[in-house]
Amino acid sequence: MSRQQSTPETRSVRLLKVGEQVRHVISELLSRQMVHDEVLSAHSVSVTEVRMSPDLRHAAVFVKPLLGADEALVLKALRTNTAFFQKEVAGKLRLKYAARIKFLPDESFDEASRIDRLLDDPRVKRDLSED
Repeated sequence: MSRQQSTPETRSVRLLKVGEQVRHVISELLSRQMVHDEVLSAHSVSVTEVRMSPDLRHAAVFVKPLLGADEALVLKALRTNTAFFQKEVAGKLRLKYAARIKFLPDESFDEASRIDRLLDDPRVKRDLSED
């Protein structure tokens, strides 16, 4: 039986698929309030993206509390419960290795807001308008 060749394209698709599965598991745990933490129960948290390392042993989980409220407090609660999330993800996905999870704030929304403010600047509008 021949072994399939692993190309960078197929590896990246696998990373994306596993990352998406990890995102779904963590989102489900948070939405069903299966984590016994007062801070996480009091806040709605969105898991916006999960980036897996090439060996699938590390997962960077980007999160954003609803309206960005108490972001530092929510991140601290998530990091405190990291072992619970790692155990649940490992149990549901049944990968060869349990991924080590690292929670990070998602700053893409802040960056998008900054770009919108820049584009709303009258000087930028003047430069972009067609004469």
